[in-house]
Amino acid sequence: MTRSGVPSGFSDASFTGFVAVELKFDSGTLRIWNGYGNLTVDGETYVGSGSLINISAIEESGEIGAKGVSMSLTGISSTILATALTENYQYREANIYIGTIASGTVSSYKAFSGRMDVMTINEQGESCTVSLTAESRLIDLERSRVRRWTSEDQKQIDGTDKGFEFINSLQEAAIQWGG
Repeated sequence: MTRSGVPSGFSDASFTGFVAVELKFDSGTLRIWNGYGNLTVDGETYVGSGSLINISAIEESGEIGAKGVSMSLTGISSTILATALTENYQYREANIYIGTIASGTVSSYKAFSGRMDVMTINEQGESCTVSLTAESRLIDLERSRVRRWTSEDQKQIDGTDKGFEFINSLQEAAIQWGG
């Protein structure tokens, strides 16, 4: 018996499990998985990283709260390193999929979805390790929302909105009522 959303391959007597990571940068999406060669999952191609990818435990709880995950990639190519060094990554989407390859069929489910947070690069001689933490979208519940209710603040949302255009002049205005 399989639960909804869990790959059907987990119920097979023999299957190969995999983890795939999708990182959405401004310049394009990086898709890697913990095997060799290319793997097509839901129409998207993931590049094999072998055993060089490491992902921390993905936590779940019955309480509402933000849980994070950390990933590291060792022995990476120069193109991935260049992306890590130059790309704006914070708050970009990060997804982790867990899946199976059974009888030639690939099935997966999304185990984590969040936003990239902190990236560190550790170079030691010829090898390089890139570590990345990602936070759940629930972390947004803890961020303060600062609004000023001014014309400038409103134009950040919609540059054509003139709803607050006369707010400044109204603050010092003397209004004659019933005259």
